Amino acid sequence: MAEQPHTAHASEKEARDVAEDARESAWDHPSFVKELFLGRFRFDLVHPHPVEDPAAEAAAKPFLETLKRFLERYDADMVDRTGDIPETYVQELREMGAFGIKIPTEYGGLGLSQTAYVKAMELVTSKCGSLCALLSASQSIGVPQPLKLFGTEAQKKKFFPQIAKGGITAFALTEVNAGSDPANMTTAAVPSADGATWTINGEKLWCTNGTRADLFVVMARTPDREVNGKLRKKQITAFIVDARTPGVSVKHRCRFMGLKAIENGWMSFKDVKVPAENILWGEGKGLKLALITLNTGRLTIPASVAGASKALLRGVRAWAAERVQWGQPIARHDAIAQKIARLAANTFAMESVAMMSTALYERGGTDIRLEAAIAKMFNTELAWRSVDDALQIRGGRGYETADSLRARGEKPLPIERAMRDSRINLIFEGSSEIMRLFIAREAVDLHFSIAFPIVAPESSLGTRLSALVKAAPFYLTWYPGTWISSMKSYAGFGRLETHLEYLDRATRRLGRTIFHAMVRFGPKLEKRQMVLFRAVDIGAELYAMASTISRAKMLAEQGNAEAMELAEVFCRESRDRVEASFRSLYGEHDAALYRVAQRVVKGEHAWLESGIVEDVDRGAPVEPVVAGGRVVAGV
Repeated sequence: MAEQPHTAHASEKEARDVAEDARESAWDHPSFVKELFLGRFRFDLVHPHPVEDPAAEAAAKPFLETLKRFLERYDADMVDRTGDIPETYVQELREMGAFGIKIPTEYGGLGLSQTAYVKAMELVTSKCGSLCALLSASQSIGVPQPLKLFGTEAQKKKFFPQIAKGGITAFALTEVNAGSDPANMTTAAVPSADGATWTINGEKLWCTNGTRADLFVVMARTPDREVNGKLRKKQITAFIVDARTPGVSVKHRCRFMGLKAIENGWMSFKDVKVPAENILWGEGKGLKLALITLNTGRLTIPASVAGASKALLRGVRAWAAERVQWGQPIARHDAIAQKIARLAANTFAMESVAMMSTALYERGGTDIRLEAAIAKMFNTELAWRSVDDALQIRGGRGYETADSLRARGEKPLPIERAMRDSRINLIFEGSSEIMRLFIAREAVDLHFSIAFPIVAPESSLGTRLSALVKAAPFYLTWYPGTWISSMKSYAGFGRLETHLEYLDRATRRLGRTIFHAMVRFGPKLEKRQMVLFRAVDIGAELYAMASTISRAKMLAEQGNAEAMELAEVFCRESRDRVEASFRSLYGEHDAALYRVAQRVVKGEHAWLESGIVEDVDRGAPVEPVVAGGRVVAGV
């Protein structure tokens, strides 16, 4: 195990300051989810469901059909088995333009829409998670997206054509001691005396596509500087770095429990000289650039896990109809039937959440930062539960590898691989916990900005009275509104009408519940993460229900009445989860669990670990020796 450099961790205040400095504080456009947390059910923001532009849909059709034919020939089991995507596959993807899906045509790209892009990733993930990682990491968080949003015309002319021809890109942010907390970043860039170049030194961990990339977006600490009379410390700047630059190297290709062929590396940047014109957006704007880029980048995973769930549903549906136990197909047994119904309804909901979030982005005029975060968090967690149910329905065959099933002459449904590939989705591009913290921060923002001085312990009596006078006009109208029925009519939604009425009531309840929590805990609310997390979970369910109802109504009007049934089943289950979260909001066991956790970490319950074998690190792994198809040494 390579020894890691020691670094002093940033203080809580430093970490908070860095995060707040990068945070988007302005809301220039409305947000459906933002309104939810304020107790306002703005269904008009998501319904009628935004429709895809017919011209954009037609433009994407030839590429999607070509991609589908390619995937039908693609051997995903071989890729998983060997841990590598053959160059022949990658070259074929280059030739069809799969690495430049959203790059404008004037730079050599396909110039397709965000909707076309997420449909492509949904298609790819239905066959191979590793391949989706290669394509999406290059285009969702790699160079193209921030270049499109923040690049200069000169930068676009220089880099877009290279990427459009198949150049693979990567995003280098995470370090050994800097993940969700970028204040601990140690990779640094210093300017030359004339300012023409910058020299980067440092290491990046878990850099997806790093081992195969042609271009990187590298986040690095740059010198403190004064902005508007205030000294800005721990500045982070984004650089476009060519992989061929001297000093760029791969220290190690990381391997994981799933996504066996992901090109993920531990990267080293040693005295890497980068032209100043390769800075994206501007000095010190790197972290904000990353957060804004992720607002769009996070739209990919929700769609991709929906695609994976579709593939699972197709497989277990056929299996449940043909597998006979106790004299009838297992689909007739209530325990299995329940899982199948949930799998179908949840898959429809996941795709609805993904497509709604993407459609809002395409339509414009909506701030989707919370919608994208919820889509990522909600869909990945629901997908994990779905793959678990799919495996249970298949039983031992779900646990068996596709290669083993194939060797026995059975249909090689790769649920075992799907489970391994699915788990990482709850972690990368923002773990579920970080997503909840991000969403919670925005959920309480208005209340904290208006009422925080009233409840803050350090506030003087004069400060509190002044803040109370300023807050009174808002709360005297807003708070009573959370108790009064909106009197809105949802006629025309058939069996979904009662669920819309529930959404209206639950939204108002959520708004006042968050306010009550702030009054109860004051500034300590930000430390009561589980209280905030339960409020976030309620908001996520409400957004999912609204998205599912809106899409089901649209599909029904297009002739697909069956969608209403799936939406109705999902809403029933979702309402149960919402009510459970409301009941347990304050978490009567939270304090006890926290106390026990601290004692465990201190070793006070180490006695529980007796009677097991101590894990001994034997150093570097020994390569196995294979003879006659059998491993004979190195185990």
